[in-house]
Amino acid sequence: MFSKATEYALRATIYIAQKSTEEKKLSIDEIANAINTPKAFTAKILQILSKKNTLISSVRGPNGGYFISDKAKKLPVISIILKMGERDIIDNCVLGLKKCSEKDPCPMHHQYKKIKEDLIHLFESKSIEQLAKEIDKGKAVIS
Repeated sequence: MFSKATEYALRATIYIAQKSTEEKKLSIDEIANAINTPKAFTAKILQILSKKNTLISSVRGPNGGYFISDKAKKLPVISIILKMGERDIIDNCVLGLKKCSEKDPCPMHHQYKKIKEDLIHLFESKSIEQLAKEIDKGKAVIS
């Protein structure tokens, strides 16, 4: 559904939420290995996610690395999708038509409308922290 970059961003953010603290920062190597992603690509994604330190925070230097604040952990999953610039994946026509609407629907418009509403609700109602806790409890995996 999403690009590989956004899939990796979701996995990286959840892993960071699960394993990091402001005192225990994670390296790119650790994150990439844990979520089974290429290191260089993961580094580019983490640059996007840590821009302005609103989602993921980063610290340079020998004791540096990536972490997520308690405040950011409370953010909904949609914040990752938005940061990666992929809200249109959810909002656009499932067939990619530019003029798909209630007035001029594609053949899948009405069926996909409900799925789209459910997806948006899921991404807006689940927090990053909730997903990290599901992994901690053994109810889910990200690698």
